[in-house]
Amino acid sequence: MRRVLALTIALAAMMALAVPASAGGNGATQVSGIGFPDVGSECTELPFDYVIVMTGDLEGCVYGVVTSSKGPGPSGVYKERADETFVGSYNGYEGTFRMTENFHAKFDLASGNEIFGFCKHPIVRGSGTGDFEGVRGRLDFRDEVDDPDNVSFPYKGHLRNLE
Repeated sequence: MRRVLALTIALAAMMALAVPASAGGNGATQVSGIGFPDVGSECTELPFDYVIVMTGDLEGCVYGVVTSSKGPGPSGVYKERADETFVGSYNGYEGTFRMTENFHAKFDLASGNEIFGFCKHPIVRGSGTGDFEGVRGRLDFRDEVDDPDNVSFPYKGHLRNLE
């Protein structure tokens, strides 16, 4: 009986290792990397209020158009929503998809510097083109603002329905 149990456990472990890490067990492809403000005019394809150059699993540009903002208030809290378009690639897949940005940050009112910030970027269903047609998912960014002259935006997220 112990031998059957040990064999069953070993077989289950081998099967778990055979599942690709990117699948995440739920059909989602995990992605991560770092975004940077586009200060070198690398991204010029679309109109924008801001641009993020994407590196890591996603390579390309995110073009954002702010649709609403509030603050910063007396406590330094700022909120923003934007419509965004990613133009680029993932692992040989190329195309575009749109996202809705929901950004929250806190600023030092005296200096105007950001203390911390984060945002969620759900992909707009049905917005994908090219190899991203039908893609769904979300990206989450965290602002690295310790050095105001060297800001970056590490991201993690998942993409679904990549063929």
